[in-house]
Amino acid sequence: MYHFFVEPKAIEDKRITITGKDVNHIKNVLRMKPGEEISVSTTDSPSEYRCIVRELTEDAVICELAFIKEEGNELPSKICLFQGLPKGDKMEFIIQKCVELGVFEIIPVEMKRCVMKLDPKKAPSRIQRWQGISEAAAKQSKRTVIPEIKMPMSFKQAVDYARDINVKFLPYELSEGMPKTKELIRGLTPGESVAIFIGPEGGFEESEVAYAKEAGFEPITLGKRILRTETAGMVVLSWIMMELE
Repeated sequence: MYHFFVEPKAIEDKRITITGKDVNHIKNVLRMKPGEEISVSTTDSPSEYRCIVRELTEDAVICELAFIKEEGNELPSKICLFQGLPKGDKMEFIIQKCVELGVFEIIPVEMKRCVMKLDPKKAPSRIQRWQGISEAAAKQSKRTVIPEIKMPMSFKQAVDYARDINVKFLPYELSEGMPKTKELIRGLTPGESVAIFIGPEGGFEESEVAYAKEAGFEPITLGKRILRTETAGMVVLSWIMMELE
């Protein structure tokens, strides 16, 4: 079943109106017809609205509400991924897969060993593209939230941004063994917010690790093998998903 996002005002009693770019997608790409079923989410509710397409006009798709699925598809905790800027188009892959796994927010971070340096003038257009990837992944995985992609931050800005988050993980190759990591993951409880800091291709510098520890970050291990930056965040998210769900 195809899934779409609408503004709260698009739902009036049992009438749901889809507008914008999704209209062309529904009519000309998916070639949907009246009578077909779709699901819809709003930007302010975890509920999923199941509805029937009733009419396709030039600039809108009119649907009739069938029922509301109250139990949403979101993780019971908000997971914020702080991703060291990777090379090439790896960020697009990271965003797509981490949104599928349930991340709530993604913050690109400029770290000392980042090879990629994002031009401030080009940052808004890059963020816009990344946000589009997040939205597409949220639709595909039937999320009821579109994770926000924040503007890039420095390492210090990112650590300061994460200070009020309940639990903070720092995957680091020199951290303690797996028993400690398992203990920390198993200690998570629904409702706690979680920050995950992932280093770039070159990893963290010792000064960055020290600064993060002072801010309350817990170093964890991802096992005996060294993972790529585009793999590490997905591993931690998968562990958290298994524990919380």
